[in-house]
Amino acid sequence: MRILRVDLNKEQTDEEQIDHEVVRKYVGGTGLGAKYLYEEVPPGVEWSDANNRMIFCTGPLAGTRVGGSGTFSVVSKGPMTNLAGASQANGFFGAFLRFSGFDGIVIQGAASRWKRLHIHDGKAELVDADDLVGKDTWETEDLIRKKVGKRCSVYSIGPGGESGVRFAAIVGDHGHVAAHNGLGAVMGSKKLKAVSVERGQGKVSVVDPTRLSKAAKELFEASVKLDPNLGKYGTAFAFEVFIRIGALPIRNYTTNIFPGWEKFKGEYLRTHFKVKPNPCWACRMGHCGIIEVTEGPYKGFVGEEPEYEALAAMGSVINQTDPGAAVMLANLIDRLGIDCNESGYLIGWLMECYEKGLVKKDDLDGIEMKWGDAEATAAMLKKIAHREGCGKLFAEGVKRAAETFGGEALNCAVYTQKGASPRGHDHRGNWAEMIDTCLSNTGTIESTGGFPQSEQLGFPPLQDRFDPLEVSTQNARLNGRRQFEDSLGVCRFCAQDFKLTLDCLNAVTDWDFTIPEAMDVGRRAINQLRVFNFRHGLTKEIEAPSVRYGSTPVDGPVKGIGIQPHWESIRRNYYQLMGWDPETGKPLPETLKKLGLEDLLKDL
Repeated sequence: MRILRVDLNKEQTDEEQIDHEVVRKYVGGTGLGAKYLYEEVPPGVEWSDANNRMIFCTGPLAGTRVGGSGTFSVVSKGPMTNLAGASQANGFFGAFLRFSGFDGIVIQGAASRWKRLHIHDGKAELVDADDLVGKDTWETEDLIRKKVGKRCSVYSIGPGGESGVRFAAIVGDHGHVAAHNGLGAVMGSKKLKAVSVERGQGKVSVVDPTRLSKAAKELFEASVKLDPNLGKYGTAFAFEVFIRIGALPIRNYTTNIFPGWEKFKGEYLRTHFKVKPNPCWACRMGHCGIIEVTEGPYKGFVGEEPEYEALAAMGSVINQTDPGAAVMLANLIDRLGIDCNESGYLIGWLMECYEKGLVKKDDLDGIEMKWGDAEATAAMLKKIAHREGCGKLFAEGVKRAAETFGGEALNCAVYTQKGASPRGHDHRGNWAEMIDTCLSNTGTIESTGGFPQSEQLGFPPLQDRFDPLEVSTQNARLNGRRQFEDSLGVCRFCAQDFKLTLDCLNAVTDWDFTIPEAMDVGRRAINQLRVFNFRHGLTKEIEAPSVRYGSTPVDGPVKGIGIQPHWESIRRNYYQLMGWDPETGKPLPETLKKLGLEDLLKDL
């Protein structure tokens, strides 16, 4: 495995090789990123410190014929939680990076002036980027492509990352995003505007192409069979799923009733608006597209078809009922380079507080933040991204802004006590994801998400999604698979069958990976990140939801069912089953030893 090392202080690049034993232990992606982060970012290094690292890393399936294998991970210490952050993005970057001869990039230091990193033909160079400052992510991508050619993948930061918005994202390939835990702000603190990589002429080495061809075909067919709606309607098909189980986030978690939700379904969007496919590398799934709004006040708007979470953030979360407006706002968020989920909960919180008189018009630079007002939302998002006026405070995210106002305003805010808001679901109707979000090591979900996993791992399916011990037990049993997948360089939607995914991996590498070994890789990443977090200030007390996040729904399908009374027993059970001290949440010596991480014991 070949890693590109970039020192922004010295404006130099170098290369290093990782031996086979280490690759087999960590695989790539998030697994390898966790190793670098732990070893190179000691306690006392803050997220904005030049000594923080950013690790862009692919995995062994990236650039192969496996569907969606342009995926990569970004790992760093993030500003939302001041703990580890790991986020994945799709598109073409992961594949193109491997075609250029690199499996990952470790970025350290901070440049004295704005730079961009460009990789081509197995080489890397740092280029002045003053001409790109102030440009949004799409403008940046288009300008770089004009200079280097269209066969290039570009991931950049927008005004949000440049100005240090805590929830800034890294956006590339016109709509793919590494968003969680503010990794775009880390990139901005290093004055690195963009990373681009040309397609190049290189190829990924595959040990057994015939076996891979068969396994990749079967894996794609199995993934489509698990949920054919994904390809037909995109992730927005989930609107109907979530509204029916009480897991659609509506009006900042104040209700579970959203009249007109049918217009946000993928089926509605793809039959009323104009959508053309915009696939990632080697992907035939068809869930990504370019959309043109054909009705309402934003008729004629063209942009990326938003994923479910962005539609929810700019729709139901802020009580905004026009899908065309949600498309416009979701694209604005991407171009500004900020996270859609944190943006949605922040705007929803402001609207509720404005309605209740907890936040005044003067606090908002004269913007009237009324429920569902798309133009007011757009104006506030721009202020936040540029840290202008009141946007300077709101750029700190929901938790910190709410703490500044205090009182009832704080009780209205949806966030985890670690500092970040959840993804675009009402987790009061999906306890598994609330538990996962609060106890995760990366600022977002870690063990859940996607399609059912239990049967593939030999466990019975969940019987009662509101049984505190059953749900926390299930989360602990499943934890490891998702982080292993995030180490492979492949989209989760295209790797739904665990056994077939391992068949692909073994065909590429000539390994003999089994499900237990794969789970160990995932748990190794989890425990390495967890020890990192304890070294950087994690405590048991902050692994919990805010007052509103953990509140009891007042209406809808799960009215009167609350998680908060069970939180201590949930957390304790989960800790114990993960092999952690039930009193503190710290990994036990026997857990670290089993995973080959005994060297970490000295740091606990």
